[in-house]
Amino acid sequence: MGVVNVTPDSFSDGGQWADTASAVARGGRLLADGADIIDVGGESTRPGATRPLAAEELGRVVPVIEQLAAGGAVVSVDTMRAEVARAALAAGARIVNDVSGGLADPAILGVVADSDATYVAMHWRAHGDRMQQHAVYDGPGGVVAAVRDELAARVEAAVAAGIGRERLVLDPGLGFAKTASHNWALLRHLDALDELGLPLLVGASRKSFLGTLLAGPDGTPRAVDDREHAGVALSMLLAQHGVWGIRVHDVRATADALAVWEAMAEPDRPEEQG
Repeated sequence: MGVVNVTPDSFSDGGQWADTASAVARGGRLLADGADIIDVGGESTRPGATRPLAAEELGRVVPVIEQLAAGGAVVSVDTMRAEVARAALAAGARIVNDVSGGLADPAILGVVADSDATYVAMHWRAHGDRMQQHAVYDGPGGVVAAVRDELAARVEAAVAAGIGRERLVLDPGLGFAKTASHNWALLRHLDALDELGLPLLVGASRKSFLGTLLAGPDGTPRAVDDREHAGVALSMLLAQHGVWGIRVHDVRATADALAVWEAMAEPDRPEEQG
């Protein structure tokens, strides 16, 4: 899943693809690099982010989705708003990637239920301007048990709204109301989320916990645009785990590494033996 942020303030590439033409071109580049899905978002969800008006979000994403979908791309809309999801589906999106799992705008579940779209429900506790205040997981089992149980509740809500389980994908929500140690715990224990019996989408690309991991001698985190090698390494581990999707900014680097992994996993051909 290649990321196209049609925003001025996303943490990794805010402003680079903020107009329709550059965003469409970016999506085309990601497809050429090997993306299976293009995830188009018009709202930054980084810590501290202020939400745009719905009309502004619509103006950012709908024209981009229309053009990419018309060209044959499988497009996902990254939104928490029912209004935006409805317009995006009408424009040709086939996946609704809701980082709030239906908590920010419960009506989004009905919008998806009335379509044939796939719905990605991410673990979420609050909007970006206050989400890190909710990064507390003191119950039995810590963050892993809490995320599993809270995602299970979102699955129940989605199914109750009419979304079939076969159309559901779950996302642990790395970095959303989570510290670096919370993120690593979730990544080490994805098997606990597998217990829910649904595919997983994981988005770790360029996130701050990788910057912290790669901090310099003075403790300064590695810059956002210099975390790609670590992200690719993590993507390979996620692929080996068997996740449904890996959400990344640099599609080519990840696709190249996946090609190597897949070649190594192939059984030997007769001419290669001996």
